[in-house]
Amino acid sequence: MRTTRAHSVEDLRRAARRRMPRAVFDVVDGGAGDEHTLRWNREAFERIPLRPKALVDVAHVDTTTTVLGDRVSMPLLLAPCSFARMCHSDAEPAVARAAGRAGTVYVVPGGSGERPEVVIRSAGGPLWYQLYLKPDQAMNDELVERVAAAGYRTLCVTIDTPIKPYREKDLRNGVTLPVSPSPRLALAGLAHPRWSRDFLFGTGGAGLDLFAARRAYTNFTDAIMHSRSVTAGEIRRLRDRWQGPLVVKGVLRGDEVAEMADLGVDGVVVSNHGGRNLDGAPATIDVLAEVVDAAAGRLDVLLDSGVRRGTDVVRALALGAKAVLVGRPYMFALAAGGEAGVDRVLELLHNEIVRAMSLVGVTTVKEIDRSLVGPAPATARPADVRGGTA
Repeated sequence: MRTTRAHSVEDLRRAARRRMPRAVFDVVDGGAGDEHTLRWNREAFERIPLRPKALVDVAHVDTTTTVLGDRVSMPLLLAPCSFARMCHSDAEPAVARAAGRAGTVYVVPGGSGERPEVVIRSAGGPLWYQLYLKPDQAMNDELVERVAAAGYRTLCVTIDTPIKPYREKDLRNGVTLPVSPSPRLALAGLAHPRWSRDFLFGTGGAGLDLFAARRAYTNFTDAIMHSRSVTAGEIRRLRDRWQGPLVVKGVLRGDEVAEMADLGVDGVVVSNHGGRNLDGAPATIDVLAEVVDAAAGRLDVLLDSGVRRGTDVVRALALGAKAVLVGRPYMFALAAGGEAGVDRVLELLHNEIVRAMSLVGVTTVKEIDRSLVGPAPATARPADVRGGTA
């Protein structure tokens, strides 16, 4: 689609659904189990009312802020989402380029279809790297050294995936990890020839590459198929080896934050993996204030899962988040329009943040505080709200 016709994340989601085989779209869009947490991520944001300030001059609104030493154009970063090639062959390098143009951070996924050294060559701004720990400690050490040598400044360790998640929707669609060919998947590809041609051969500036999809899939499966539990000892060891900022992603409890600060962690991401791991985990916005209060300023608190609007960003910042991360929005955009789609979703979200700040009566990120949100009304959750994750 012409991404200029998209006016919201949902517009890009619908466009992605039309372009991609349903089974592949469901990999991006779906969640674990009965998808309760997937829905709660959105519903929780929608229950929080905003309380605008009056008599404020909002002629000039500044969305810039600093997150773990990186100056960014807005308090919105791009979360790590594995195997972006299933959305578009330009994949992670395209996301890195778009993030650089927008002036924000891209957290390159540990399950990237491209090696970290390749992605960073496309960067026009700061990149962080997401780490999934493997059972082989020597492999972890080697990867950390590679990431540091490549120029990544911040390491983001995901702690909420000690085993491979069980996503029934993918299994019903015949999608497993590692992916095995099946007549159903072959038919889905034939029904979407433009997507299939792009996935298999690529249509970007690099030219025809018959093995690019295979290499991307091999990199992806190698990164995520053998994850392991992350303990305090592992974090301490990483802290000793990694010289830059260290972030822990996957925190949902305030009573664990003090220990993380004691271990030398610089930031935590309040995340339920977008409802893709443990179905029944709380919505992240519901536990954010608890984590922020427990952090007591000792480390930065970020949030992902469920952010779809600029108003969601203001809600999260009002409850104490330093910034938010989004995942599915840019994956939908990448599927809908490639690199130009990612440009468009970042433009839309930035504009929404400006409008939201203007309408609640603040002109800088530092002015966003808890006075801008009210308590959630005591109403029942809607029956079904789609699309809640990073």
